[in-house]
Amino acid sequence: MSLAETARRLADELAGAADEGDRLRRLPDETWRLLVESGLVRGLQPARWGGGEVPLIEFMDAVVEVSRVNASAGWVLGVMGVHPWQLALFGERAQREMWGDDPARIHSSSYMPTGRATPVDGGFRLDGRWSFSSGCDHGHGVNLGAIVGFLDPGEGRKVPDYRSLLVLPGEYGIDDNWHTAGLRGTGSKDIVVSDVFVPAHRVQSHLDYAAWAPLPGRELNDAPLYRMSWSAVFNLVLAASVLGMARGFMDRWTEVTSTRVVPPKAAQRDDPLTQIRLAEAEWTIDAATSKLRRAVIEMQAMAERNEHPGDEHLARIRWDVDHGCEVVGTAVHGLYHATTGRTAFVDHPLHRSFQDVQTALGHAYLTPEGHGRNYAGHLLGAGPQVLTA
Repeated sequence: MSLAETARRLADELAGAADEGDRLRRLPDETWRLLVESGLVRGLQPARWGGGEVPLIEFMDAVVEVSRVNASAGWVLGVMGVHPWQLALFGERAQREMWGDDPARIHSSSYMPTGRATPVDGGFRLDGRWSFSSGCDHGHGVNLGAIVGFLDPGEGRKVPDYRSLLVLPGEYGIDDNWHTAGLRGTGSKDIVVSDVFVPAHRVQSHLDYAAWAPLPGRELNDAPLYRMSWSAVFNLVLAASVLGMARGFMDRWTEVTSTRVVPPKAAQRDDPLTQIRLAEAEWTIDAATSKLRRAVIEMQAMAERNEHPGDEHLARIRWDVDHGCEVVGTAVHGLYHATTGRTAFVDHPLHRSFQDVQTALGHAYLTPEGHGRNYAGHLLGAGPQVLTA
């Protein structure tokens, strides 16, 4: 059974847990257990640690299916599910610290470099606050982004030395500040660290990811899955979640609209404008999903050939998926305002779905403009505008 088939099998149970997740402002324990024991959240974990090590496209399809019925569960699945993939790029010592006693442990993350990492002998001293750590209540550790200095690659330029630092339980706190309109069940709370030592073996450079430098984890985790771009994989997973949420919104919108009666006693389903709105929205989400799946399949094929996508290719992938999320968000917004004003009530079936989509689109990694400029710059011969790998 594929992960997508597993997700569809669990759809009713996951959908039924959405209200409790909103109330708790995190995933219910039973929902997290389902994601772990079903293998969904461990789909990208190396097989030698008991994970699925499935093709990326299979995991993406599962994220779409879960997000379609439970946006918060789908978001946490996507974000947390990519962490075993990233940990597989770390050295064996870090992997054993996380998985040696329990391979089902999965950490959360917050990559925006808002804290301070000070180089010291053997590693770094880490201090500060990081926001939006989705799923952190169920995480065993957290990967935090920090700039540890600046490097000079030549030509008078200085590049931030941006790294991920893996912090283990007992070395950080969780600030329960997640009070939001959308994605309430993700528990995307703040992480607080106070002068903690992080050894060098639990630190990895994002510049190494971008430059395709040799990574220690690939010595034992040598499948094509682990030869892909970090930034593209993370971006694709977020986009899969957004597109799944949008599909779920359209499911509910269609159900509501098909039985809605508008003055003077006319069925809204017979309204030509309503029909064309839905047709255009369906086309948009199908097109965006096709772009996403094409990107994943292309990356998988290149990894199997042991090839690395160039900057232009990565820019196009990230523009395609981020712009796809943008236009799908616009389509959702249009449908939302073409239905009853009762959607303002928080118990209306469309209210949460709409808020979930809008909240997800606020993620910094889903901002399309920089990638659009980068891709178009390549086409025009202007060169890259932003870092793409």
